[in-house]
Amino acid sequence: MSNYQGSQETETRESEAISIATIHAALDAGINMLNTGDFYGMGHNEMLIGRAIRGRRRDDAVISVKFGAQRSPTGAFLGFDMRPAAVKNFASYSLQRLGVDVIDIYQPGRIDPNVPVEDTVGAIADLIQEGKVRYLGLSEANAEHLRRAHAVHPVAALEIEYSLATRLIEPEILPTARELGVGIVAYSVVAQGLLLGNIEFPLPADDPRSQNFPRFQGDNLLHNLERVAVLKDLAAARGVSPAQVAIAWVLSRGDDIVPLIGMSRPGRLPENLGTLDIQLSPDELATLDEAFAPGAIVGDRQPTRFKHLAPE
Repeated sequence: MSNYQGSQETETRESEAISIATIHAALDAGINMLNTGDFYGMGHNEMLIGRAIRGRRRDDAVISVKFGAQRSPTGAFLGFDMRPAAVKNFASYSLQRLGVDVIDIYQPGRIDPNVPVEDTVGAIADLIQEGKVRYLGLSEANAEHLRRAHAVHPVAALEIEYSLATRLIEPEILPTARELGVGIVAYSVVAQGLLLGNIEFPLPADDPRSQNFPRFQGDNLLHNLERVAVLKDLAAARGVSPAQVAIAWVLSRGDDIVPLIGMSRPGRLPENLGTLDIQLSPDELATLDEAFAPGAIVGDRQPTRFKHLAPE
């Protein structure tokens, strides 16, 4: 037992060292936004970021924190709590774990259907007034929520899923954000790996995506991989990866859209930075827009248990 535990601890330390090295490499390369949530690893991710930025200039990193998801000691999802008192409680623990005096962007991880968004935002506005938060953010909010929140305090950014495979923000949410001057932080820009171009049908039964995400299941996945084939062909003709093309497409949608790109190793940095050099031609954009027109990817984008919290 003790040897096994020691092995686990060594692996954990090695993994954390790689993660911190990745953050350092990103910051050194000029990437300054670090996105996390107090429920990522139940606080572990915040502590990791805190160690990574220790000793560096605070202004080198823009720290964005989502909050509100509740989990049991086993990791089971218990729901969200966006009541004002809970908001301030979550913030105090995040500040401690991060080891900072102020959080740059603070946002509810979802809109709580049981709490008026004005109440949640009002608590964040209090934190801004107290100097504990710099900017108000929202996550997975619809256009109505965005307007209501913005009426209480200016919203700086909306974090929401946006990719070739998920274009739900285009009809109403994106125009509303632009009207109000709210930036878009696009997450899942490769659609849980669908746009990486390396998925074969069917997914292994133990792949969490086949268990939780309808777009990765059965005929849905078979249909969706036909769309991805277009992306793969375009990327091959370019001599780049499908992921780079998918990210370049998000970047092409406007300077007010910032794609979130997950990295776990420093070696991933050159490929991701190389995306900045890819300028898709009008013909390439037209090909992608036709292949990935809204509704072209079938199956819900997230697990059914979160459907009632989606902004659609």
